[in-house]
Amino acid sequence: MRSEKILFLTLYTYSLTGGIEKVSQTIIEVFKELENTHKIINHVTLSLHDLQNFKDHKGFRSNKFLYLLAVLKNAFTSDTIILSHIHLLPFAKLIRKLSPKKRIILFAHGIEVWKPLAKWKQEFLNGIEIWAVSNYTAEVLQKSNHVEHQNISVLNNSLSRNYSYSIKKNSEASFRDQYQIAAGEKLVLTVCRLSSSEQYKGYDLVLLALKDVIKTYPNVKYIIAGKADDMERERVLQLIQDCKLKAHVTLIGYLNEDKIKKLYQLADIFAMPSKGEGFGLVYLEAVANGCSVLAGNADGSKDALLNGKLGLLADPEDGDAIYQGLIQLLQQPITEDEIVGRQQMAEANFGFERYVEKVERLLASPPASEEISVQALS
Repeated sequence: MRSEKILFLTLYTYSLTGGIEKVSQTIIEVFKELENTHKIINHVTLSLHDLQNFKDHKGFRSNKFLYLLAVLKNAFTSDTIILSHIHLLPFAKLIRKLSPKKRIILFAHGIEVWKPLAKWKQEFLNGIEIWAVSNYTAEVLQKSNHVEHQNISVLNNSLSRNYSYSIKKNSEASFRDQYQIAAGEKLVLTVCRLSSSEQYKGYDLVLLALKDVIKTYPNVKYIIAGKADDMERERVLQLIQDCKLKAHVTLIGYLNEDKIKKLYQLADIFAMPSKGEGFGLVYLEAVANGCSVLAGNADGSKDALLNGKLGLLADPEDGDAIYQGLIQLLQQPITEDEIVGRQQMAEANFGFERYVEKVERLLASPPASEEISVQALS
């Protein structure tokens, strides 16, 4: 393998629980696996904002000066520098000035690379390698920022190393009671951050569709789990009131991973018809826990659901399509055989071992010497 010593730069790794942080945690596990199997010599992670220190991971508590010193010190002894986020590009630019031939790789997740970037960033991106988490992210990055396609490889996200699969629905009475889910109720679930500055996750359309769904299925309960800012929470609560759905919808705020997993196992349908998803690890988590899935067909969700093989894709701009999708999934509940089949497909395409193989191949064969497409990594 060409890359023997890896320096991984992150903003957050363990101090936040979002999708990018999950990807960072998983890629660190990949580095550990590659080191244990002698495919690389070592790896070091430097995290700008993290508080924790572990073996091969150091957090800098937002001290940019100390972080810069550590980045420069470690960069000169590393073969490859990998950035978890485009906000770290200034550090990479400085490294390149001091060491022009240093290999640099950037993870491109979604919205952070879709908008037009400063010209120096566009030029810099054409001189490094980019691992885009979905075909959609790769396409938008090319169009919005004029990045040559040969600089981009598609590396779909992966479930974590020890993520467990389940076909048995959670039936703990105390857990159902906690969220007022009656026996026999059908549960629709969305897990996402509710942000007044984004508003692209699609829970609005689910709420509007639910207003009509309950006319046919009055025993449907809808739970939206995730941290919400005050403005967005008030807006969504007002929408719930306007749609007369107060008896059917609950916003439960942030939950830890264990409780989210229990909710997945309790849910019949995971619905998040997003129109701005870079990839969408939550879809894979829902599949892994036996949910039917409804997602948008206009973003990275298509990669996560294998273009409809793992769930139903609908136009995220079309309220009737969301309504019809929910009705279809309620009318045709997923069978145990279908659950197992989808889980096996998800593991084959997005499992940790598969992810290790893809990362190893990308490290060994950068696009400059061998163009790698999503098909080559599937």
